[in-house]
Amino acid sequence: MFQTKQNKRIKYIFAFSILVFIFVIIKVFYIQVIEYDKLNTLANELWSRNLTVQADRGKILDRNGKVIVDNLTTVGLYLVPAQITNKEEVSKKLSEILGVSYEEMYKHVSKKTSVERVHPEGRNLDYSIAEKIEALNYDGVYLLKESKRNYLYDGLLSHVIGYTGIDNQGLSGLELKYDKILTGKNGSIKYYSDGKGKRLDLSEIYDSPTPGKDLYLTIDLDVQLSLENALSNAFTKYNAEGAIGIVMKAKTGEILAMSSFPSFDPEHYQNYSEEIINRNLAIWSNFEPGSTFKIVTLASAINEGVVNVFEDTYNDTGSIKVEGATLHCWRLKGHGLQTYVQVAENSCNPGFVTLGMKLGKEKLFKYITELGFGKKTGIDLNGEATGILFNMDKVGPVELATTAFGQGISVTAIQQVTAVSAIVNGGNLYTPYIVSQVGEDKNSPKLKKSGIITNETAELVRYTLESVVANGSGRSAYIENYRVGGKTGTAQKVGDNGQYMSGNYVLSFIGFMPANDPEYVIYIALDHPTGVTQYGGVASAPIAKQVLEDIISIYDLKEDKTGLPKVYRWDDTFYYTIPDIIGKTKKEAKSLINTMYAGINIEFVGDGDKVIDSLPRSGDRVKQNSTIKIMLN
Repeated sequence: MFQTKQNKRIKYIFAFSILVFIFVIIKVFYIQVIEYDKLNTLANELWSRNLTVQADRGKILDRNGKVIVDNLTTVGLYLVPAQITNKEEVSKKLSEILGVSYEEMYKHVSKKTSVERVHPEGRNLDYSIAEKIEALNYDGVYLLKESKRNYLYDGLLSHVIGYTGIDNQGLSGLELKYDKILTGKNGSIKYYSDGKGKRLDLSEIYDSPTPGKDLYLTIDLDVQLSLENALSNAFTKYNAEGAIGIVMKAKTGEILAMSSFPSFDPEHYQNYSEEIINRNLAIWSNFEPGSTFKIVTLASAINEGVVNVFEDTYNDTGSIKVEGATLHCWRLKGHGLQTYVQVAENSCNPGFVTLGMKLGKEKLFKYITELGFGKKTGIDLNGEATGILFNMDKVGPVELATTAFGQGISVTAIQQVTAVSAIVNGGNLYTPYIVSQVGEDKNSPKLKKSGIITNETAELVRYTLESVVANGSGRSAYIENYRVGGKTGTAQKVGDNGQYMSGNYVLSFIGFMPANDPEYVIYIALDHPTGVTQYGGVASAPIAKQVLEDIISIYDLKEDKTGLPKVYRWDDTFYYTIPDIIGKTKKEAKSLINTMYAGINIEFVGDGDKVIDSLPRSGDRVKQNSTIKIMLN
């Protein structure tokens, strides 16, 4: 009996031992296999330290792959205080090299932390300083790669691109809007230390950084350089309060160039006021458009069939009365009897008032809203304004009249460029955009609305606006042998008290080329320029012409002599067409040119008597007082 009980007890103990042994095996298996990664990571975190290796931000490039914003590789100073044995000596040497106080550096060296990033004194060090620190060969003193933004063209496109802070984070513009995409993934150097932070004699692990994605813009760097150069010169020359320029592709909404002044250098943004660095005037500034808005009224009236621009006439006496209010033309005595093509050429306010009255407020404001005024265009930039329109229930005859010639409402430059593009391209309103590709993902044009006006209306508007440049207020934008259309604007500014400011204007010009089939739309505005006649045709149109001439050169646009000829005035620069003189005698050629063009100089090359060639050649156009070289046999 006693033996049986003892055997049972032994069996129980043995069974229990077997269960304990199985449990231990399962637990060991669980720890070593299932939980290994987790526990190993936790262990590594206890005795490993990471030193950050900063990743490069993605580059910003133009539509042709030209780099606008790149990165500079610099060096950052990192300290591991537990590994620094002689803190006083290290603090003294580093303070001397970096040019900071001993006390400040000692705070870094003795700080109770595993890794101390010396900020800001040890950020973005150049290599000469880094070499001096490296030569000290102190334990616990590390120099690691950092990345700094490199704006290759200083202030070029600054309001669009924006700027980054000392930690390479985007703070404004595209740098902010696409910060997550541009920001890469930092790498690290991992080393191992004991509980007191002393470095262990184990191999380091290097985790390389991953750069951010590149950003490709619709901007053409060459066009942008042209626009900024022309706009900067005018801004300085006229001591203007501000200046805006935009060049857009009429049939896609792609922005080829955008600029606003005053500008700033993104690398030294701290030297500028927030008012300058955070306001992209091309999309933010609201102002009365003035006569450039007459394009909208003209297109609306033609599309509604309320005017025949060739046959209908208006007799301008210098003013027009609307419900007791007298609205004046810029020409005090008026322009007399005009067709509506001439009304546009002369930028006659009373003539456009009559178009507004013929349309009525419902129809005119229908086109205004369909063309995108009163709301954001949706351009892929931060800070866009909506503009200001009259509430329809507050639009009476006077408000309708002033709206018809661009007064009493507020718009942005990007709204005007977008709307005029839609008018001249045949009625297709596109969303303007400035980013064409993010990494490998490409953006495409976005059509917001089609059929706003008919192709026939667009053709008549284009003809009328080409006539404005050839014969009217936009004459300063005329380019020989190229077809340019456009409209000038002179808008009086409104002060803080709601009253119009005396002698303070926004002078503008909006144009397109080629006039018969527009590819490029340009807008130029100068805010309160001084020392110049206060008309858009005098101040802004020549700037547009300069940029359009550069576009002709950049894209190698071919001449087109089928456009409207310019009717020259006494103050214009005359152009002459070289006659056919090949085969004529020296005397005949000289007589022919002198008879036709008294303002052309002749230089004969060779001692023969027969003309074999000339430079410029027969049929070419040359400016007054130019010299023709005539080659003799």
